[in-house]
Amino acid sequence: MPRDIPIGNGDMLVTFDDKYRIRDLYWPHVGMPNHTGGHVQHFGVWADGDFAWIEDDSWTRTLRYKPDTMVTEVTLRNERLGLEMHCEDAVDYNNPVYLRSIRVCNLRSGPREVRVFFHHDISIDGFRVGDTVNYDPKTMGMVHYKDGTYFLINGCDSRKCGIDHFATGTKRLGSAEGTWRDAEDGQLVRSAIAQGSVDSTIGFDLKIAADAESHLVYWIAAAHSYKEARRLNQKVLDRTAERMIRRTEAYWRLWACKEPIDFSPLPEPLRDQYVRSELILRTQVDHDGAIIAANDTDITHFAGDTYSYMWPRDGALCSQALILAGHSELSRRFFRFCSGLIEPEGFFLHKYNPTGTLASSWHPWLKDGKASLPIQQDETALVVWALRRHFEVFRDVEFIREMHRKLVTLPAEWIMEYRDHNGLPLASWDLWEERHGVHLFTVATCIGALDAARDFADDFGAAEESARYRAAADHMRSAMAEHMWNDQAGHFARAVTLQDDGSYTHDMTIDASAWGLLAFGAFDVGDVKLAAHMEAVRSRLTIKTDVGGVARYENDYYHQVESKDTDRVPGNPWAICTLWLTQYDIASATTLQSLEKAIAGLEWTRNLALDSGVLAEQFDPYSGAPLSVSPLTWSHATVMTTTVQYLLKYAQLTGNRTGLIAELTSPRPQ
Repeated sequence: MPRDIPIGNGDMLVTFDDKYRIRDLYWPHVGMPNHTGGHVQHFGVWADGDFAWIEDDSWTRTLRYKPDTMVTEVTLRNERLGLEMHCEDAVDYNNPVYLRSIRVCNLRSGPREVRVFFHHDISIDGFRVGDTVNYDPKTMGMVHYKDGTYFLINGCDSRKCGIDHFATGTKRLGSAEGTWRDAEDGQLVRSAIAQGSVDSTIGFDLKIAADAESHLVYWIAAAHSYKEARRLNQKVLDRTAERMIRRTEAYWRLWACKEPIDFSPLPEPLRDQYVRSELILRTQVDHDGAIIAANDTDITHFAGDTYSYMWPRDGALCSQALILAGHSELSRRFFRFCSGLIEPEGFFLHKYNPTGTLASSWHPWLKDGKASLPIQQDETALVVWALRRHFEVFRDVEFIREMHRKLVTLPAEWIMEYRDHNGLPLASWDLWEERHGVHLFTVATCIGALDAARDFADDFGAAEESARYRAAADHMRSAMAEHMWNDQAGHFARAVTLQDDGSYTHDMTIDASAWGLLAFGAFDVGDVKLAAHMEAVRSRLTIKTDVGGVARYENDYYHQVESKDTDRVPGNPWAICTLWLTQYDIASATTLQSLEKAIAGLEWTRNLALDSGVLAEQFDPYSGAPLSVSPLTWSHATVMTTTVQYLLKYAQLTGNRTGLIAELTSPRPQ
C-alpha cells in the first residue's frame, strides 16, 4: 500500500496510507526509529449513534497537498453520516510537533452531536515491550513514553482545549485488538494508565448547528523528557496550532520556490510536478545529512526489511537534484555525513542508518571461498562525482577544502587501485544489488569520479595528480570500449566477468542503467556506440501496453507482474528508467522540435503519480498501480533533474538563459 502525503521537517516524518491513516511516525531521525512499526493509527467519527472509521467504504477521500508547500489538503465526505471534513496536516517546520486541523461540516438541516476519535498504536523505538501510556490531568492530554522518548497527544475544539474521552489498554496480546474498538459506541472507558504492549484512543465532542461547521485541532509533540513534552504542548497552546500550521505552510512555500527558475517552456502541470517532487524529496532528508531511499514499512512484508537507509548511490543522485534546485545547505550536510562514513581505504560499504551506523546488508564478505569486499563500487564513485557537481554550482572553496581528502583524494586513489590488468574496475555488486561482476554502470561512474578528481586537481594546481587521474579515466574508457562492446550484438554488455585466463565472459542483457555512459561523461552524446545502445534500450525495454514506460532490464524479476510475453512486458516500468531515456533524448536534441518530444517522459511520470504527486519505485505494467515502496526518493530526484536538464537544453537552443539558477557545466569533452 503506498505511503501518501508524507510530511516532515528533517527530525520528524509522518506518513499516511491511501485511506488517510497514519502508518509511520519517525523521530528524532528521518527513517529511524519508527514508533508505529507501520501499524494503523485509526481515525474515526461518531454522529447520532452511527460510527465509521476512515477506512470504511462510506467515506470518499481526496488526499492532496496545498500548492507549493508541505501542508496537506484532505477532503473526507460521508453521506451516511451526513458529514464532510476538511483536514490540513503539517509537521511544524521548527519543532517536533505533528499538527492536524479539521473543519467538520454538518450536511444536514438539524443540529448534531459529533465525536471525533484518534487512536495511537505506538511502540516506542519500534518495540512494543515496556511502554507506558497515561492520561495527564495537568495538560488534559495523553502521554506515551519509554526510556528517553515521550509523545504528548492533545487537542482543542471550538469550546476548549484538552480531550473529552480517553482510554488506555493492551494491544496485540491474546485477543486484545486495542482500545480503538472501545470507541465504536461513541464512548471510552476512561482507563487512565496501561503498561507493556499498550495503545490509547482519545475523543473530542463537537456541537454543530444545522448546515454549519465546527473546528478541531489535534497534535502529537515528541520530546526526550516529560518536562520537554509539556513545554512543547504549552507552546502549541500559546502560539495556537492554526498559527503553527500557517507559518509552516509559508516556510515550505518559501523554501520550494526560492530560486527564480523560469518554467515557462514547460506545461504548468510539469512545473507543479517539479515543486511537488522537491518537497517530497525533502521529507526524506534527515537533519544530520542522510538522504533516505524510502520510508514505507509495507515493504517488510515482501523482504523482511525496509528502505529506510542511506545508500551512498541514491543519496549522491538525490543530492544532484538538490544541487540543481539551489539547496546547498542540504547537499553540504549530505557530503559531511558521507565524510564520516567512508572507510580508511577510500570506499563506502553497502548502506547506512540515518545515525551513521552500518545498516543491514546481503553482500557477503566471503564469496566462492575467497574474501570479497561487500561493496557496490558505483556508490563510492558517485559521491565523488556529485561533490564535483556541487562545487560547479556553488563554488564554495572552503567547504571543498574540508571535504577534499576524504571525498576526493581517498576514493580516487582507491578507484585507481581497485582495477584489473586491463584497467577496468574489479568485480563488485551492481547498482540493482543483484549480481557480482564488472558492470557497465559501475565503469561509467568510476570514469565520472576520476574526471571529477582530475578537475579538482586542476583547480588546486595539482598537475601530477591531474595527469594520473586523466590517464586512469582514459585507460578505463578504452578498456570499456574494447572489452564491453559487442559488435555482433551492436550494444554493450551489461556486465563482464573476469576469468582465470584473463578473458571476460559477457552478460548481454539490455539494462536501462546504460544511461550512466552519458550521465557521468564516459561518452559524448554524439558517440555512435552510445546511440546504438540507447536505441536498444528504447526498443527492448519499453513497456508495450497502455501504461508504457521503461523497465530496468530484460525479464526483470523484482515485484514482477506475471506475464507470458516478456517481449511486450520485459519488466515493470520504473520512473527513474523512463526518465533516464528522457534525459538521453534531451541531451541528443538539436532542435526545439526534437526537444519537445522529451516532454512525454515527464508527462508519463505525472500521469502515474498519485493525486498527491507521490511517485512509487515502479508500477504495474497493466494497471499503472504503484508497486514496491512509495514514495521512492530517487524517483522524485530524477523528476527534478530531468526537468532542469530540459530547461537548460531549451535555454541552450534558444540562447535565452533568463531565470535559470546556474549555468551547469556538462562533462568535459574527451
